[in-house]
Amino acid sequence: QVQLVESGGGLVQAGGSLRLSCAASGLTFSNYVMGWFRQAPGKEREFVAAINRRGTRTYDADSVKGRFTISRDNAKSTVYLQMDSLKPEDTAVYHCAADGSLAVHTRSVEYEYWGQGTQVTVSS
Repeated sequence: QVQLVESGGGLVQAGGSLRLSCAASGLTFSNYVMGWFRQAPGKEREFVAAINRRGTRTYDADSVKGRFTISRDNAKSTVYLQMDSLKPEDTAVYHCAADGSLAVHTRSVEYEYWGQGTQVTVSS
C-alpha cells in the first residue's frame, strides 16, 4: 500500500532552520505532484508548498515565500521542505501529500495520499 513517512521535525528557536523529508513507497513517485501542508492546534489545515512531477515548478504559500523551499528527488522517492528563518507562527504538524493529477493543486481535497505528519515547534 501507499506510504508517506515524514521526518525531520523538532524544536527550534525563532530564526532557525529545519529540513523536512517525506519518503514515499507503494506508488510511482514521479507520477505524483507532491505537496506540504500544515495544521496548527485549533486551525484548519493550510497549504504550504507544492512541486510538479518533474520538480521543475514549485508553488509556495505567501506566508512562507522566501523562507521555505520545496524540492524532490525522484530517484529516492523523496520530497523535501527546507525551512529557514522560522517564526513561532510556523509551529504546526507538517504533512506531505501526493496527488496523481497533472496540475499542481493547493487545496488539500485534491490530494489522494497523506503522511501522518511531523511536529515542528518554533520557540520565541
